[in-house]
Amino acid sequence: MKKISIRYIYGILLLCTTIPVRAQGQKENEVKRFSPISTAVPSLSIAPDARGGGMGDNGVANGSDIASQYWNPAKYAFNYSKAGMGLSYTPWLRQLVNDIALAYMSGFYKMGNNDNQALGASLRYFTLGEIPLYMSGANNEIPYNYLNPYEMAVDLSYSRKLSENYSMAVAFRYIRSDMSDQSDEMMPGNSFAADVAGYVEKYVFLGNTESLWTLGFNISNIGTKISYDGGATNQFIPTTLRIGSGLLYPLDDYNRLGFYLDLSKYLVPTPPIKTGTSQEENDIYEKAKTEYNNTSFMRGIFRSFNDAPGGLSEELKEINISLGAEYSYNEQFFLRGGYYYESPDKGTRQYFSFGAGFRMSALQLDAAYLISTVPSNPLDQTLRISLSFDMDGIKNLFK
Repeated sequence: MKKISIRYIYGILLLCTTIPVRAQGQKENEVKRFSPISTAVPSLSIAPDARGGGMGDNGVANGSDIASQYWNPAKYAFNYSKAGMGLSYTPWLRQLVNDIALAYMSGFYKMGNNDNQALGASLRYFTLGEIPLYMSGANNEIPYNYLNPYEMAVDLSYSRKLSENYSMAVAFRYIRSDMSDQSDEMMPGNSFAADVAGYVEKYVFLGNTESLWTLGFNISNIGTKISYDGGATNQFIPTTLRIGSGLLYPLDDYNRLGFYLDLSKYLVPTPPIKTGTSQEENDIYEKAKTEYNNTSFMRGIFRSFNDAPGGLSEELKEINISLGAEYSYNEQFFLRGGYYYESPDKGTRQYFSFGAGFRMSALQLDAAYLISTVPSNPLDQTLRISLSFDMDGIKNLFK
């Protein structure tokens, strides 16, 4: 009989939840209200790039960049460059282990004579590192084999300007999650999903200064549920609604300052909670669990707006808030900051983030750093690094 390492079990638990944390000393009555929304493939919710990560995981309306495929692919239609691509790397949960990481590659290409439409694509790969397997018995400290569980997604988007100020986009995604343990109990899960997004850019006057106002939304990962046991049980993927707005204000010809606000919510129904140990309460829970397992992803989206046990007040707690700011000098040097807030009852992800970037004609390097504001948060000190290439800039180097 084989024995899976404690580290592997812990990694599975992390991936099957929203990575919740609670402050030390939390009272018992507060713990009872702790009810985060759990999904399969939670790595899809990790902000992959250093620009968005440096502004408190903010990106649905902060202007087009290489990583817009994740935040809002409709922004690509407003990009001034003809094409671009980027690479991002995020060591994840380094407070716990040292080989969990997210790698992300994205790019876009503007089409048409008037450049009012674009194709975008991305590849995301999340690895849990190398997990040892052990045999029970006298030599159970020596692994006999190793696993390499991972989650990945590949997608393609199409965006188009519908007017001078407004664009929309759709994206299609294939998702694969391999948490299998070389037994018949678990097998890789697969899902197909889509995004629907929109974006507005409009110049407005604040006093005598012309500023850029932006507004965006993205409903991401609208797709089929995923199963790791051949369909006996099914889990929702992290379907998410993001809405955001921002204002880019020019201080002078060289200095600009942008302020951005994002609101996000999982469009996933609340799983049933067992309220007692009596036979009647157990029967009610089993019935609710069966109904939850059989709920389609589309029905789950509509249920997610009115199924919280605490009513409207708890539904409002499911809305996460991200505030971000970005200062730029001559479009070459960037400083960023932000704050992310999640209700203590829904996961307690609360942190500041800071970032910086440097752009030359053909490439841009960005970095971001996360500082948790709650104790015992495994996300604390998360680092993100992104490198992006502007194809117009590369082309100009050879002229």
